[in-house]
Amino acid sequence: MGLIRAMFQTYRGNKLSGEKLARLQRDRLKKLVDHARKNSPFYQSLYGRVGEDFRLTDLPPVTKPQLMENFDRVVTDRHVTMEAVAAFCADLDHVGRMLDGKYLVFRTSGSTGHPAVVLYDKQCIDVSSAIAALRTFARREDYKAFMRHGKKTAGVFADHGFYLACGMSRYLQLKMPGRRTKITVDVNAPEEEIIRELNGFQPAMLSGYPSNLALLAEYDELAIRPDVVITGGELLTDAVRKKLSDRFGCHVQTHYSCTEAGEIACECREGHLHINEDWVIVEPVDANGQSVGPGVLSDKALVTNLTNFIQPFIRYELTDRIVVHHEKCACGRHSSWLEIEGRTDDTLSFENGVKIAPMSLYRILEEIKPIRRFQLIQTGAAQMELRLVSDQRKAAFEEARNRLLSFFLSKGVKDVQITLSDQPPQADPVSGKYKHIFRGMDHDRQWNTG
Repeated sequence: MGLIRAMFQTYRGNKLSGEKLARLQRDRLKKLVDHARKNSPFYQSLYGRVGEDFRLTDLPPVTKPQLMENFDRVVTDRHVTMEAVAAFCADLDHVGRMLDGKYLVFRTSGSTGHPAVVLYDKQCIDVSSAIAALRTFARREDYKAFMRHGKKTAGVFADHGFYLACGMSRYLQLKMPGRRTKITVDVNAPEEEIIRELNGFQPAMLSGYPSNLALLAEYDELAIRPDVVITGGELLTDAVRKKLSDRFGCHVQTHYSCTEAGEIACECREGHLHINEDWVIVEPVDANGQSVGPGVLSDKALVTNLTNFIQPFIRYELTDRIVVHHEKCACGRHSSWLEIEGRTDDTLSFENGVKIAPMSLYRILEEIKPIRRFQLIQTGAAQMELRLVSDQRKAAFEEARNRLLSFFLSKGVKDVQITLSDQPPQADPVSGKYKHIFRGMDHDRQWNTG
């Protein structure tokens, strides 16, 4: 497609009526399914009984474990294999670089705890860039202020590894090495280092996980005045939104995205998350995969990424619980909008007043290669329990324990005891949601430091 055409198509999509958006969705879905049938052995088999004149609901849903187990058969480029991807990812210098000169590689675990490898082709990259350029800002006045102040963007995310935020940031830096309008500050760095980098850079836009930004906002030493704060990766609660707005004196907004589906929904000035229906299809469904209709809280969601032709995600299952609204929004956009429960991992608290956001711990544990799934539970003021799925449980635990203790010590938390649990990671028995990090005496009752 190319970036210029992606920009034009995304701009045009903002103007389309609901009826025209539905037609565009249908056309793009047909092209994606045709491509998947012709070039992916997995989808050839999956769609064997699906006719040419199909409805969306005729297509069987797919899950993350299913696509990862069949990775070599899912991808539409027969030269790409999981073995080749693993070899490519063994070198961290490849972050932000193209596999075979064609595909960006990302890794993610997601709220189910199962790891995933996701490839972006050039079209997927260009559409992501177009949406970022044209739909990031909820308010025009924030965009104008951001442009006046040099488009300086700082993201407090993991500054290493093949994660989406880090990979896309480095991809852009490698394309424009002479420009320093965008930095990524390592979320796991000491707070004083994060604050020093942000103060020195003075971003016009600050982005990051809500829980981490809320902790940074408590430091008086942080002296920045961004024009806008944009959060992602976790649920932005009303309390955290107000806290950040009061602290930084600017508008605070969020968005809804995942690596597999890209930018799913962008916030408008009314605070509604409008689905990018020209580039993604979102279906709220119950536990049995049946549509729940507008205005009803779903048990999960099925998403279809209409831009990714190298690794099709068609009716792909997300564990997020959402409510989709079709009523017209006062902002004037014609697309549907949604509400989302979002990730609900806990911020851990310790007796000396130190608080540690879940994403910091999540990134440490996800980097340990032998670990396939994990769950870290705070069972007391200085007691932690680690649940692991690994073929090398003892070795993985020792590496995890050492890294966690070192990280806790860097935050001023001493004498933490971490034990290896006999239990596997598991979802909450009531809600069905999976937490990587949480506080609790057991999985049903939360422990609170007061």
